[in-house]
Amino acid sequence: MSDKPQAHKQFITEFPAVGAGYEQLATAVHNAGPLDEKSRQLVKLALAIGARHEGAVHAHTRRALEAGLTAAEIKHAVALAATTLGMPNAIAAYTWVNDVLEG
Repeated sequence: MSDKPQAHKQFITEFPAVGAGYEQLATAVHNAGPLDEKSRQLVKLALAIGARHEGAVHAHTRRALEAGLTAAEIKHAVALAATTLGMPNAIAAYTWVNDVLEG
């Protein structure tokens, strides 16, 4: 849980049963299908971009790198957002991804 934002950590501390249930669900979903780790992280990054969740884009960019995705692959996912989500959303995601890549 070390890569989680402070507010997430505080929430889980205050509501440990919710945290445990969430982690159990996350593990079950993670293992429910045939996608490999790189593919799962790329999908989760794309979902975070589409939802415009800046913190999740930061977290899933880090996890994508840890799973072996390259900066070029991650940025390609951002570029693909331009025609699906619009240029302003793609540019926002680009800045969030670069927060991690350049940080």
